Amino acid sequence: MVDQPQPLWEQIGSSFVQHYYQVFDTDRSQLGCIYIDASCLSWEGQHYHGKVAIVEKLTSLDFTKIAHSITAQDHQPTPDNCILSMVVGQLKADEDPIMGFHQCFILKHINDSWVCTNDMFRLAIHNFA
Repeated sequence: MVDQPQPLWEQIGSSFVQHYYQVFDTDRSQLGCIYIDASCLSWEGQHYHGKVAIVEKLTSLDFTKIAHSITAQDHQPTPDNCILSMVVGQLKADEDPIMGFHQCFILKHINDSWVCTNDMFRLAIHNFA
């Protein structure tokens, strides 16, 4: 059986995820280029709208060093020609214990580039108290 090439939306989604976490882990202030003024971010239940507000939030996070490890990622094309990406992984911030996380992105093709219009992030922490 011949291996089928990855669909284009899988290639784009995987490339975006790799790029996003590489930039996040090295210099979060550079993430502005992937968002637009209409982008939305939900970060642990807090909502931010627009490129400037999103980058301000991401650069204000209270750690100096972070490393993400991707466990799994899934990508789907949407009926309106966007790409929905879901990421599950672990992160290590400064000297904190390793924590699981989930993140979803919607990517849209605008002016010959792919941008993130929607971004939702949650730590995988279960509080049963």
